[in-house]
Order: sequence, then C-alpha cells, then structure tokens
Amino acid sequence: MKLPLPLPSRPSTALLAATVLELVVLTGHLAAYPFGIAQERPARRPAPNPGPGPDAGPGLRPLPGAPDAERPVVLLHGFIDNRSVFVLLRRALARHGRRHLASLNYSPLTRDLRTAAELLGRHVEEVCARTGQREVDIVGHSLGGLIARYYVQRLGGDHRVRTLVTLGTPHGGTAVAPGAGIHPIVRQMRGGSPLIEELRRPAPGCRTRFVSFWGELDQVMVPAETACLDHPDLDAVNVRVTGIGHLALPVHPAVATAVREALESQETREGTAPSTGTSSVA
Repeated sequence: MKLPLPLPSRPSTALLAATVLELVVLTGHLAAYPFGIAQERPARRPAPNPGPGPDAGPGLRPLPGAPDAERPVVLLHGFIDNRSVFVLLRRALARHGRRHLASLNYSPLTRDLRTAAELLGRHVEEVCARTGQREVDIVGHSLGGLIARYYVQRLGGDHRVRTLVTLGTPHGGTAVAPGAGIHPIVRQMRGGSPLIEELRRPAPGCRTRFVSFWGELDQVMVPAETACLDHPDLDAVNVRVTGIGHLALPVHPAVATAVREALESQETREGTAPSTGTSSVA
C-alpha cells in the first residue's frame, strides 16, 4: 500500500505543511458538521431472503464469498464528532463500487467506551439484517476505531467483522487527552487505563483482520506509534502515513485509496495464523 507521492524534504517543513492542512480540514469539517448531527436514515429494506441457512442469524442467509461491493462498510467517527467526517471517504468508496455504506453516530455524552461498543454491535446486526449479509467491514477514526476494536475483541464482533480499518486510533493509549479530568471516555483513551489494559488481554481465535493507519505527524497520538496495533493474537498490519496529521486521515485521497485497497484484500481469515506487518502511505 505504498503510494508514489513525494516525501517531505525536512521534518520541520513537513510539520508546518501538516499543521496548515489540519487547519484547512478543521475549517471544512466545522462547516459540514451540522449536516451530520442527525442519525443516518437507513436505506430501504430489501426483499426477504428465501430463508436462513444453518449458520445464519434470524432472517439472514449465509453469503460466503460475497463480492466486496456487497459487503457493507460501517463508518464510525471519533470523539465529539459525527458522521460528516467521512463524507469524502464515503464518496470514494461508493465511486469504486461499494453499494452498502452505513454511518453510526454515538452520543458525545457517552461515558463508557463499552456502552458505545454495545451500540455498535446492535447497529451491525441491523445492517446485516437490512442487507442480507453475514459480515461487514468497519472503518473507525480515532476513538471510533477503539470502540470497534473493543466490539470485535471483547464482545464477539469478530464473527461479524471481516476487516477493521482504524485511522489514528490510540491502540496503546495516548498521552494527549484534553479534558481527561472531565470526560470519563477520554480517560479511557489514556495509556495504562483499565480499558487499554483490557484490550491487551489474550484474544485467541479472533477472526477479524486489522489494518491500522498511523501518522508520523499525528499530534493527537502521543507517541505517534501508539496508533499501531501490536497484539500477539490479532492479524494486524500497521500502515505508516507520512506528511499529514490526525484530522486529515479520514479525508486525504491517498489514505482513501489505501483504505479501499485494504477492504478489497482477498486474504483469507480462517485457518491462518495471526500475522503482523507494516506498510506505508506517503
């Protein structure tokens, strides 16, 4: 997933350029934010399936090997944000054939990441029932990626999630946590928190593939490598992103291309040992 874009000439110049881009992205996102406050209206329910198979949930028919375009993608935003952050990524995925794209807003008043993960689980079940698919892919930005990881790793979501892509997610906990003394869910994102330690526990047999994008110039993830996913039981690839910061991860076209490629990967999950690896997006 290495893209042929020029690398920054000097770290100081790169940081300045990334900061300017962050401000531009922030301005555009503030303008789009009001349009993403309301929950997304679900698409019309398709005609009922002929009948569920032996391994399907209620009203679902097993669709093994379904085309990538048929497998839904669930988009999950970060802290104090909403689904509007994914406008450009969603458009890029739709342009390349993704038919079922669903966004979930969770309340900024949510006080426990585990509660948000349970909400995500219910949403995934609704998406599967609506589309007739057994599995989804998830793309989570920042806190959204951590919520999705908890759902997959601790709530049995690996039976529903084929691939989880995280963008700037504090897998190891971040030292930058503004308002940590005010908001409990922010404290859960700090390094060494009980929740971060819970995610370090063994997860044998986890079926989901993980692709974690981390930015060298991400000023919210401190240290930057905390957005890398390192767990012996998880099939994970960490993708290094150069030249952009935290807010730009969900909107940058090079990242969007790499995310699409990660979702379209035909790697099998069952019968393979967990693996780790690295790649880069410049």
